[in-house]
Order: sequence, then C-alpha cells, then structure tokens
Amino acid sequence: MNFLDLIYVPLGVLSAPLWARKKRDGWGERFGHIEQMMRNQPAPEGLRIMLHAVSVGEVNALRALIDSLLIDPKVGCVMISTTTDTGLARARALFGERCDVVRYPLDCSWMVRRFLDTVRPDVIGLVELELWPNFVKIATKRDIPVCVINGRLSERSFRGYRRIRFLLRWTFARLKVCCVQDAEYADRFRAMGARDVRITDSMKWDSVDTGRASGGPTDRAFSIALSMGLDLTKPILVAGSTGPGEEALLHASCPEGAQLVCAPRKPERFEEAAAAMPGCERRSAGKPAPAGTMRFLLDTIGELSSVYELADVVVVGRSFGDLYGSDPIEPAALGKPVVIGPRHSDFETAIRTLLRADAISIVDREGLRTELVRLFRHPASGKTMGDRAQACVRAHQGATALHHEVLVGLAMGGSKSGVC
Repeated sequence: MNFLDLIYVPLGVLSAPLWARKKRDGWGERFGHIEQMMRNQPAPEGLRIMLHAVSVGEVNALRALIDSLLIDPKVGCVMISTTTDTGLARARALFGERCDVVRYPLDCSWMVRRFLDTVRPDVIGLVELELWPNFVKIATKRDIPVCVINGRLSERSFRGYRRIRFLLRWTFARLKVCCVQDAEYADRFRAMGARDVRITDSMKWDSVDTGRASGGPTDRAFSIALSMGLDLTKPILVAGSTGPGEEALLHASCPEGAQLVCAPRKPERFEEAAAAMPGCERRSAGKPAPAGTMRFLLDTIGELSSVYELADVVVVGRSFGDLYGSDPIEPAALGKPVVIGPRHSDFETAIRTLLRADAISIVDREGLRTELVRLFRHPASGKTMGDRAQACVRAHQGATALHHEVLVGLAMGGSKSGVC
C-alpha cells in the first residue's frame, strides 16, 4: 500500500452511498481480476498493445487504429480496456472477436499490479486522457511505456487539473509521448508537465467511413428502419446522444411532418426520455410502430451510427443544457446537415474545424426550431452543408497512421521480451 492508496480507500468508503446508487457490474474485474475476460489467443510472438478507452465515444475512435494494428506483422495482439458498462458492450460488439476486451482497474496499487500481471502489455495507449497516478507510475516502473493517443484537454478539465497540478505533474511527466489533437491542447499538456507532446490531429476523423451509405442507407440501416416502423417517405430528424431536458426541447422544436428519433447518451435516462416524448415508440419494444407514429426512442446501444444514415437532418445532443456536447464527426462524415447547441466545449476542436468550413450550424434553444424548419424547407441548403461537412472530414483524415507509428515504436523500444 502506498500514499495514494491511503487516500483512495477512505475516499471510497466515504463516497460509497453516492456511487452505490448507480448499478455497476464487474466489481471483481474492477479489482483487477480479469483472467476470465482474456479469451483470445495471441500470436506466438509479436507486440502486446493495450489501448484504454473510457466509454463509447473513445471506443468508436479506435476502429481504424485497431484495423491498422491487427494487420501489422510486428503486432501479436491488441487488448482494449474500458471503464463504463456501455463502453465495454460497445468494445465487445466492435472488437470482441479479434481482441480481448477487459475492464480497467480501480487505481489502488494492488489492483493495478494484478491487472498488469495478467495483461502484460509492451505499450499502453490512453485514449484522449484517462490519467490515474498509480496506474501510470506502476506501468512506468515495469518499463512499460505509457502514452496518450488522440489526446485532448478541454478548458474546463484543464482548470480542474491545474488546481491539483502539484499532485499530477509527475504523472504527466512519466508519459512517454502525448499525441494531441491541436496546438491549444498541446499547450495545456505541456503546462501540466508533459514532456514529449506531438500534434497529430484527431483519430475520430479516421474512425468514420465517408464512403459509407454514399448510395443511400445500408442494409443494416434499412433493417432498423423497417423494424422500428420509420416511414422513409417522410423527413427524419435524428437527435444523437441527447441529455437531460433535450428530448422535450426536440419534441417541441421538431417541424410538423418530420419524424423525430431521439437517442439518449445514457441508458439510465431511457425512461425519462420516453416520458418527454408522448406517444413515442421505443426501439426496445421489438415491433414496428403503428402507422402515423412521429416520435421514436432509440433505447439501444450501438445502433445510432446506422440510424444517422436515415436522417435528413441531425441534431447533436448534450449541447443545449449544462453538459459539454457530443461528437459531431460521424453524421458530418455521412454528409448530413448537423445542428448543435452552444454548450460543446468537450468537442471544441472538431466543431471549430467544421465551423471554419461552414459545415455545421450552432444555435441556442430559442433558435433551434427556426433552424430546423429552415433546413427541412430548403433541403438543397442542407445538402450543401452536408457536402461541406463530408469534405472537411476527408481533409482531416490521417491521424491513425501517426498513432500506429508511435505505439509500435514505443512497444519495440520498451518491450523486454518481444513475445506474447
């Protein structure tokens, strides 16, 4: 037990009434017991690469990178760890047949050691920024290089980190490389003590296929539309990753004659979201909605990507209330006109890039209905916006190759055995 453990344990006990309210699975796995989760047999030799993605958004950003790593003859296996239940489910759906998907441990030293004894990585890539002091310190002591990939540090998070910089500066200093999305993030990482900081843009531009659905919705999207009872002859507004209060706002703002599909960001909000849209049909019902239904709730995990293909207009949620936005890149890559609210600081780089290309519309709650009516009444204007968005995504692709090079280079330099 170390100094940090002496802080974590009493904090965990004192905060138990708060975190116990939320259902969480896999407590043994969170304590580092992940042996039963390691199912795939690695190649007899090759590098062991571990990627940690906190939740669904970070997991989705790994798609192109994992495809790239798995065809590299120097790589023996790729392991993915996640923190949330939804992230774990998404990672299993995307990568479970090719990669081991495990839970990330709590940051107590003995749990981290138990986890690393099982995983035995040659390099660890932390997606965006999930920095736990014990984990980074223990990995570094074992000569396992730890890097940040697709790094970002929002202004809000940076303010919080600076308050405890005296505690975190050595953790940042232990990172071998920080691959970050833009110059502003790079300055913040350096201010926190990171040494080798490289600007690589965002892998999220690469995680989407700009050619997908170029000839119309894919078979999977058509299948979902059929099973939900969506009428493809009528306009469709898809609202992705919505937050508290936004379903009611969208219900009131959706233009007459348009169908509304809301996909809440968090599963625990499904009931609340359904209540905010009277008469909505839930995807989980497993049957098509009655003819004439205009409100739909996508209360499933992993289907929003396909439902975006069906949209005439997309609204990106968690941006009209007290939260900090959601990722607009996927609907932009599909060539959809994208509308987002004013609270989007967690995705400021992507949104700023799209805004420079005149490829996204930012409106407040009062202006949402007006903008939606405009886009539905003038589909040519929406198509132009969507075309610009798709072109913008294509122009910024390429970060995956840079991250691949960094991970493999660090693994080859830091590997003690070179075998799995």
